[in-house]
Amino acid sequence: MKEKNHPVKDYLFSYIEKSEKRFQELLSQTKFDKIISDILENCYYKVTLMDKKEESLAVFATGILHYMLTGVMLPSQRKIEYKKVKIDIVIPDLKTLENDPKKTLIICIPNTLDKNFIKNKLKQILEIQPKKQNIWFVLNQDIKLECKTYVIKKENSTFSKIIYDIGNFVNVQGENKFKILPV
Repeated sequence: MKEKNHPVKDYLFSYIEKSEKRFQELLSQTKFDKIISDILENCYYKVTLMDKKEESLAVFATGILHYMLTGVMLPSQRKIEYKKVKIDIVIPDLKTLENDPKKTLIICIPNTLDKNFIKNKLKQILEIQPKKQNIWFVLNQDIKLECKTYVIKKENSTFSKIIYDIGNFVNVQGENKFKILPV
């Protein structure tokens, strides 16, 4: 089944296409935070006006991560289900999660700020990924959780550092699968 395009995703990838030459240069220089910061600075406000803010920013963050993970050629799977738990992004893949959870990172990008929903989602993910340090949330507001969180906002966004942190995670696991990321 083909995934329906969301206006936020269309807008994001249109901006990326217009910036592709510059972004490719920044990718080759491993300036991932500069790419993400540029996208946030130039698209954030318009994106937040396209739909409910939480929904728009979840689609936005997912799109940025998809673009960046593809750009650094890192294996990942998105929008999958495992043991009845919906997963936004798993790095490197579901097979590794099944066989060796400590080498697997799960990134959750909820489209709500409902604390009960988020805490319940964390509880569900902990059933398939017992290592809390391998569960990361991307939110549009800082909510204290028992795992790593990134906040996506226009300026000074912790989200802009997520690709470096993913690279460090992958390297610590002894599986440097980044093709262009010498972290």
